[in-house]
Formats: sequence, structure tokens, C-alpha cells
Amino acid sequence: MSENKFPKITEEGLASLRERIGVKITNTIEPWNYEATRDAIRHYAHGIGDDNPLWCDPEYAKNTKFGDVVALPSFMFTTSRIISGYCGGLSGIHAMWAGADWNWHKPVLRNDEIRTEAYLKDLVEHQTKFAGRSFQQIYHVDFYNQHGDLVADADSWVFRTDRDEARERGTKYTDVKGKVEPHTDEQLAEWSKLYDKEEIRGATPRYWEDVMEGEELPTMMKGPMTVTGFICYAQGWGGLYIRANKLAYKMQQAHPGTGIKNRFNVPDCPERVHWDEDFALQVGAPGAYDYGPERTSWLTHHCTNWMGDDGFLSKHKSQIRRHNPDGDVIFIKGQVTRKFQENGKCYVEISQRAETHRGELSATGAAIVELPSRG
Repeated sequence: MSENKFPKITEEGLASLRERIGVKITNTIEPWNYEATRDAIRHYAHGIGDDNPLWCDPEYAKNTKFGDVVALPSFMFTTSRIISGYCGGLSGIHAMWAGADWNWHKPVLRNDEIRTEAYLKDLVEHQTKFAGRSFQQIYHVDFYNQHGDLVADADSWVFRTDRDEARERGTKYTDVKGKVEPHTDEQLAEWSKLYDKEEIRGATPRYWEDVMEGEELPTMMKGPMTVTGFICYAQGWGGLYIRANKLAYKMQQAHPGTGIKNRFNVPDCPERVHWDEDFALQVGAPGAYDYGPERTSWLTHHCTNWMGDDGFLSKHKSQIRRHNPDGDVIFIKGQVTRKFQENGKCYVEISQRAETHRGELSATGAAIVELPSRG
């Protein structure tokens, strides 16, 4: 085995981290967005490839029940670094964002101001194929608007993994590590038909009475993955550790574990696994790969396209099951598994599954959508 290049998970570090469970976090870094401005909403939507005019076009949106553009549900990732994967403790240990359990209570309207409250909820040990002994670090975040209304709450989690273990002994990506698979022009042409056919339900209501259990949602494609696409997401979302010059230096001084030396011996951010192929391979990934919150946002995009302007995404739970490296394509499929009524409102439950073009499970999702009723 090669010599260790990175810090190790220690019992002392775990004990210190457990002392934070249930304690309100007061010293986190500021969010990418404090306010849901027209530009902030549009930049995030475009970062996930979502051109729904309800988020992006004020002229269209003024004729909806909202009267103006509103924030897409996953925009909330931009208003909290904690929900997006910024985690404390275990300095220098790799963190991989792996899922979220969301509840939305009210729409976030244009120019709403968002504040958050967060705490570490739990720390759970797992044995994984990716890196052996790993720890699921779960946070809870509440989101409030300027009126003090709770607009959303969520749990999200990262897996803290030993980079050296993942690189040297992890087995999850043994068969695909370093594998280059150019796509044929015929494949690209066939896949592109899904983009041509992608439907935004929009102003046409999808009534609860018209939906059948077992009904399938249209398949949504994302990809082929490119580093350019990952950077597009970072532009809308803000990233966790992306800083330049003096601001990068100040962050690394405050948090030394965020400054990992690059090939020029210069401290650089751990987030570069999303655009630096060599560094991604060093931490055990199959190559530069997409962001976890990005993939969850694709799953919720799948739901909002289907439900239309008069629907409301009430809940969504996602689990990220593998990395999507540069070159991968994923296909998101969904099915209505249940219809029900509760407190005078009409809901459907949707099960989602995202697979790569090789048939590998990329992510799963489960959504509860409120739909309008003809009654």
C-alpha cells in the first residue's frame, strides 16, 4: 500500500464531533444567496438545465397565480452552506454529500429573504465498498422568510471517508476507474431526442382526478456529463469552498483542512474533485464527478416539469448511490405509486429511479406532490 497522503479518521475526532449533536450552529460561513432575486433564481435554474418560465420569465410568470417568478424548490440549496454539504469536525477528512429529506411549506417568492437555523442531528457509522469504515454526518436545517414563516425544512447528510482507504482498498469503482468511453454520434443523436421531447407542464393544470396510480412520468435525461456542466452548477449554487486569492487564503487560515496541496504545492480547495480528474482519482472516485445537491435538483426538476404551475412539491427524499463522472449520462424515470387526500388537500406519491447509460443505479427519489382538484 502507498504511504498515506491525507489525514485519517480518529476516535478523538469522532468524540469531539459527537459533542456537537443537537447544538445550534452559530459560526457557519455565509450562504451564496440571502435573497431569492430574479437573477439568483434564474442562475440556479439554468445551472441544473431547467428552463421552466415560471422560474425564469417574469412576463410569463405574471399571468400565473404567483404574479411573478418564484423560486424552484431546489433553489433552497443556495441559501444554506450546511444543507449543501459544509460540515464541521474531522479536519481534512473527505466529505461526500449523499442525500436529503426535504419538506416545503410555502412558496419562496421573488425577493424573499431567507434565514436559516441548523444543527448536527446524528453521526452514524457504516461499512462501505467505497472506503470501508465511513460516517454519515446528518444535519437539520430550518428555512424562514422575512416574515418569520417556515418555508422549508430538511435533513441532509454527507459521508466522511478516508481518502487513502478509498483510493487503495475501495472496491466500488474497480471496474470503471480510469475507463474512457467515447460516445458515438448515433448514441448522442438518439439521446438528444429526450431533450427535444422534454415537456414543461406549465399553465395546463394536472388535476388530481386525472392521475392514475401506476402512471409513469416522462423519462428525463441529464448529461452527457461534462466538467463544464459541473461548473455551470457551481455558478448557480455557489459551491462550498470556492474562493479566490485573499479570500481563499483567509478560509485556509481559518480552516486548514480545506487547503489541500495541488501539483504546484499550492493549497487548493477539496471541491476541485468536480473538475480536477487527477485529484478525483486520488480520493477514490472514478473521475471528476457531479455535485450531490445538483443530482437531487435534477430529481426535483423531474417532478416540477410534470406537476405544472398549479402543483406544489411538498416533500422529496433522495439518496445518491454512486458518482456520475465526466462522460456519464443518466436517465430519470418515475411512477405514481399512490393517490391520497389529507386535510382537504389532494396528493400523489412518486417513486423515482435514476440510472446511468450503463444501467447502474445513480440515485433514488421519493416525492409527495400536491395537485389541484377539479372539485
